[in-house]
This record gives sequence, structure tokens and C-alpha cells, in this order.
Amino acid sequence: MFKRDEAARLREEFWTTFGRYMSPVPSADGANINWINYRTGLKDVHFRMNAQSNTATIFIALEHRDAAIRELFFQQFEELKTLLHSIVGEEWKWQLHAPIAEGKTISKIYRELPNVSVFNKDHWPELISFFKPRIIALDEFWQNAQYSFESLK
Repeated sequence: MFKRDEAARLREEFWTTFGRYMSPVPSADGANINWINYRTGLKDVHFRMNAQSNTATIFIALEHRDAAIRELFFQQFEELKTLLHSIVGEEWKWQLHAPIAEGKTISKIYRELPNVSVFNKDHWPELISFFKPRIIALDEFWQNAQYSFESLK
């Protein structure tokens, strides 16, 4: 088991490595983009990547405090489910009520990669191969789908 400082250093090193690897890749509209901190332009709608000690997850996080508004966003994403799955090339899991830290609940649409660890540098190529095509596909999806959310801003 790693000490807290060592674990934080390895996480930071992985995300720095991933960011450098992705930096030459333009967004779907040809612009430069910060892939690690992807901006959807909608408050409380985020594309997140998470790498832990035994799993990696990429997900769309719907984080609005108001459950009814969060559910409206989730329903709008459900309307675009076929488009999302066709662009990412696989089925993702959909969870309307996903408990997270501090008793907070979000909605999320996600894909997981089990049995990998951000703390094992030998797993980094597999993690990068998992995250890269999916975050690029999410960007492509968002270029098409973002306009469906205009009325919910």
C-alpha cells in the first residue's frame, strides 16, 4: 500500500502523462482542448475520468443539486442514448441516482475498466488506451448533442 504522498504523486504523474499524450489531439471542431478538464459549457454537466487502485472509469456526471433538474438532464441524455452509444461504439451504464462522497447524489453515464491500477505504471498504457478513444468520442458526441440542452440552461 502506498503512503498518501506517494499515491498523490503517482496519480499526478499519470494525469500529466495522459495530458501530454493527448495535447496534440484536437477536439472534434479542430480546436485545442484540455482533455483532462473537459468543459461542456453547461454548469453541473461534466465529463470525468477517474483512475483508482483497482478500476478506471470514464463518465458523464450530472451534478445539479436539485434532483428534479438533474433528472431532466438525465432524461435529455436518454433521448440521445442511441447517438451516444453509436459514437462511443459500445453500451454504457446509466445510473440516475449515484451516491458519492459526503452524502451527495449525482446521475452518471459511465464505462468502467476493472483490474487496473493507476499506481502500477505497467497498467498506464492500458489506462491510456481505455481513456483516449472514449474521451475523444465523448467530445464528438458533445459537438452534436450540446444543442439539445439549450433549453435546460
